[in-house]
Amino acid sequence: MDELFKPKVLLVDDEESILNSLRRLLRGQPYDVLLATSGAQALEIMGQHVIDLVMTDARMPNMDGATLLAHIHEHYPDTVRILLTGYADLSMIVKAINEGQIHRYISKPWSDEEMLLTLRQSLAYQHSERERLRLVQLTWDQNEQLKLLNATLEKRVVARTSELQQTADMLDLAYEELKHSYVTGTEVFSLLANLRLPVAKQTNRQIIDLVRIYCRTHGLDEASSRDLTMAAALYNIGKLSWTDSMMTAPSDLLHHPERELFRGYPKQSESLLMTLEPMKDAARLILHHQERWDGTGFPDRLKGEAIPLGSRLLKLAVDFVELQRGLILERQMNSDEALVFIRKYTGRFYDPELVEDFVQVCAIYLSDVTLGDPTVKVLTTRDLVAGMVLARNLNADNGMLLLNAGKVLNGPLVEKLIAFEAMEGAKYSVFVSMPEEPETAISA
Repeated sequence: MDELFKPKVLLVDDEESILNSLRRLLRGQPYDVLLATSGAQALEIMGQHVIDLVMTDARMPNMDGATLLAHIHEHYPDTVRILLTGYADLSMIVKAINEGQIHRYISKPWSDEEMLLTLRQSLAYQHSERERLRLVQLTWDQNEQLKLLNATLEKRVVARTSELQQTADMLDLAYEELKHSYVTGTEVFSLLANLRLPVAKQTNRQIIDLVRIYCRTHGLDEASSRDLTMAAALYNIGKLSWTDSMMTAPSDLLHHPERELFRGYPKQSESLLMTLEPMKDAARLILHHQERWDGTGFPDRLKGEAIPLGSRLLKLAVDFVELQRGLILERQMNSDEALVFIRKYTGRFYDPELVEDFVQVCAIYLSDVTLGDPTVKVLTTRDLVAGMVLARNLNADNGMLLLNAGKVLNGPLVEKLIAFEAMEGAKYSVFVSMPEEPETAISA
């Protein structure tokens, strides 16, 4: 962006304290900041200045933020539009997306660092789009000149063709930068949406990293990788209208009507994203990421390979992370236990062709995953043998630590584990390193 050019940023909020906070935040930033306390005043300023970016509060008297942004979209379509709200008001968000074609959505209270990052990326997106349109116009102009000179200036045509190729390369580069910026934007938005959740329940960052590693290690093409990354960033955007208690509750414990609301969130997420052209393929992956391999999933009960490949992979990543966060079952699993659960339901919930590849990806990404180690086995208590070594901590179903990793098992200890398991009515999965000569260890 030209360092001599200072973008004009218009901030709109009926609360002057909010405007003052934003003005202090942007002091020292390379922007010309204008303020308005109502939608009518904002439109008056728009008529007097060329505004590059408008950020407006959602809840204002007389004219709400979504209505203001819809008017700006109609009359000043080049202006970047951002909605700022302290309410998880899904209808307001949908209206702003559909009618105002907003670029971003920011929740109150905001993070100063993320706010500044959002403004920088939004203005960079606008600059990139303007540059793309300029290059398109330049290409069209040069093509018209080429038609006029074609009959008599063959040598000049060759030169112009070279220039056009350079221009096309620049246009491709600008477009690639634009697509990359869109992916970055979805990740930033997912981080903002995660502020609704306590840190221990946030999932999107780890799911994004998992699908990226899978795409890179399995050679998925750039378009598929981009769609999967955006789907991982926004798969749970349809949950934003839920209550805080429902967002943190295990889905297995939900009852009607909360269960029906849960089953509707993939469709809700897709509906929010389908209006954005670059998000259409990612939205389709989100729509079907709760389908199951055996056809018992939702929303459309797709079965087997009828489920998009990206949706099958996204389900593996989502379930792996949410099992560890306590968002599926009441008990929070460790990473190995989550992978044992996934293996158990291979062919029912998950694509059998993907599961073992996914286990290896998790072993690459997470240092605490032991299932990728061929010397580690998962056994029941009755399969334990004296001399085996615990590969990771063994916890009871209530979370109580029973044995530490590294503990060498002996006969009496195995018998105590079996008795305790029976008393608890539980069934433990024990991760052990196999002894080289178990028979010798028993006799010893």
